[in-house]
Amino acid sequence: MARTAMPTGDRWTAGGSRTTVDGRTGRHTLFVRQDGPADGPPVTLVHGFPTSSHDWSPTVPRLAAHGYRVTTFDLLGFGHSDKPRRHTYSVLEQADLVEALWSGLGIGDTALVAHDYGVSVAQELLARDPARITRMAWLNGGLYPDLHRPVRVQRLLHGPFGPLLAHAVTERGFRTTMRQVLGRPVPPEDLHAMWESVRRDGGRLLAPRLLRYIDERRTHEARWVGALEGYRGPTLFLWGPADPISGAHVLDRVRRRMPSATVTELAGPPAVGHYPQVEAPDEVAAHLLGFLAA
Repeated sequence: MARTAMPTGDRWTAGGSRTTVDGRTGRHTLFVRQDGPADGPPVTLVHGFPTSSHDWSPTVPRLAAHGYRVTTFDLLGFGHSDKPRRHTYSVLEQADLVEALWSGLGIGDTALVAHDYGVSVAQELLARDPARITRMAWLNGGLYPDLHRPVRVQRLLHGPFGPLLAHAVTERGFRTTMRQVLGRPVPPEDLHAMWESVRRDGGRLLAPRLLRYIDERRTHEARWVGALEGYRGPTLFLWGPADPISGAHVLDRVRRRMPSATVTELAGPPAVGHYPQVEAPDEVAAHLLGFLAA
């Protein structure tokens, strides 16, 4: 099967708009897209760190073509959304903004698909109102704080010298780090588009502030793990086992604690790594369609 190409960042953003919503620290403007029929079953996709909703760009057309109303957006501090420089970023506020966005778009119940940083946002949303989530699909992310293994550059940026080191982050360094966590090769133009979403409006300097999510995962562990394991709706773990951050080692616990969930490993060969929707977009879309239609 030929790999579906990611559109350029400009083509992706041309299909969306910027919408202002209320968070716990005030009003913020987020980039948002709506694809598919307005009366289709809602599906919300939440991206990860440090990139943007553009990661979902090869997946969205497939879901929309099958009649789903697909909502994607850039979280605060990411992509084409606002990137306040001195803001105290919080997963709790990100969840506030998602709820406000749903309200503004007239979305009630929705299927939810989350990756990486987005899994923490999804866990908080589940903890608040699990009945609203019709189905839950998880892609590689730190669901359990003790199993999360950040790469070296993340540890450094999260440390005391992070604000200084952020100034030294370059596209070359970004590409090197990305290749460490990918299991399958990704075209250079796709990596460039991902870097542009990070770099835009000085976003690379926000990494130390955004990485507070590592601390929040520990602070809210009981609440978020409880929401994850206590959810009774249909659940899919669509996972890249070659991921050094949140790979196959996470699935051992998932299988023990959530035996009724569907676990799908994108084992290849070659096996998928940390970014399933970028490394294997056609496989991800096919599995999501099967899960949503089941």
